[in-house]
Amino acid sequence: MTEPAAESPTAIAARQGWMRVLARAGLDELAGALAACPALPDHLVLRGPQTGLVMLRGRAGGGGAAFNLGEMTVTRCTVRSAGGQIGHASIAGRDGARAELAARIDAALQDPSLHEVFTARLVAPLRAAQEARTAADARRAAATQVQFFTMATMRS
Repeated sequence: MTEPAAESPTAIAARQGWMRVLARAGLDELAGALAACPALPDHLVLRGPQTGLVMLRGRAGGGGAAFNLGEMTVTRCTVRSAGGQIGHASIAGRDGARAELAARIDAALQDPSLHEVFTARLVAPLRAAQEARTAADARRAAATQVQFFTMATMRS
């Protein structure tokens, strides 16, 4: 049996990017975005959806000794599309349907005939919505920021 060809660092980074978007999207968001896409190919579930725990590790001060921060529930799923692409998904929480759908979309994104349309109609809008929510959260947090320099000069 021959070894599969190694993917380029650019292809790996692109896949990591869309998998991050899929992992952060809710089931309703994924299903809504799929309405603008062609039908997903038939698939075979290879593993899962399985729910389990992963240990989160932290580092004091960013460079200190590592420590166990706590556990987090994660659901994973692996599928094979009719075209032979293997799709994976790992999501936070216990939603097996969401994990399976994300894995199916990952497989579709690896299909050269579907990649562009799924990227433009599903991944790009989801990424834009996620970035908008992150920016809104940052603006709300910035509004509560305390300016210690200003407080110090007010006491004088």
